[in-house]
Amino acid sequence: MMRRTADEAPVTRVFPRFDFLLDGTGPGAVIAVDMPIGLPERIEGAGRAAEKAVRPLLGERQSSVFSIPARAAVEAGAGPFRSELHRRECHAEACRIAERLSHPPRRISIQGFGLFPKILEIDRLLAADPALADRVIESHPEFAFRVLNDGAAMRLPKKIKGQVNPAGLEERRRLLVACGLPRALLYAPPPAGAGQDDLLDAGAMLLVAERYRAGVARAHPEPPERDARGLPIAIWA
Repeated sequence: MMRRTADEAPVTRVFPRFDFLLDGTGPGAVIAVDMPIGLPERIEGAGRAAEKAVRPLLGERQSSVFSIPARAAVEAGAGPFRSELHRRECHAEACRIAERLSHPPRRISIQGFGLFPKILEIDRLLAADPALADRVIESHPEFAFRVLNDGAAMRLPKKIKGQVNPAGLEERRRLLVACGLPRALLYAPPPAGAGQDDLLDAGAMLLVAERYRAGVARAHPEPPERDARGLPIAIWA
């Protein structure tokens, strides 16, 4: 994550758990996360309302917006997994549940399945302390870049066939510098455990959090939907 206070330059850190991040940022800090918040009981069409709201706005970058399955499917991938076989079995079960609770029926990619433990980590923290939902918000890096770029999606992908695309990183880096983030930070090596693309995404999330605190960020959809537990379902930028 990337953090900036009124009297400090931005700093980057990697936290192994989200509760550690909360403790490390202090009470009242707004945190924008590239992670789904709010899990519907069923999925109609191409994902949650949040994904359907932002995907058409991203042009060639719309494939970066993954469709999140129903809550029960996500919970089937909570882990921990005893073995690789157990992980594959849980993935298969999550796919069966996702197909049953979606129209049209949709399975889950192994990449999306790998996010489920982190999604549920945040979900459980918000369930235990609903007030956190006022300052822990969902965003999406590519949608954030579009908003920061005056409504124009990034021309170049960050990755091509799983490998970082230097030209795509440079396009985003220049935008973040134009938005006020320090050039030296964005060109520095990322912290251990993060990639250069993660560093740029963290910069976009920092700017969204600052927009939210300033009252200029918008929810998509607006107003946000709510899941059965009352959590908002919206992507902010």
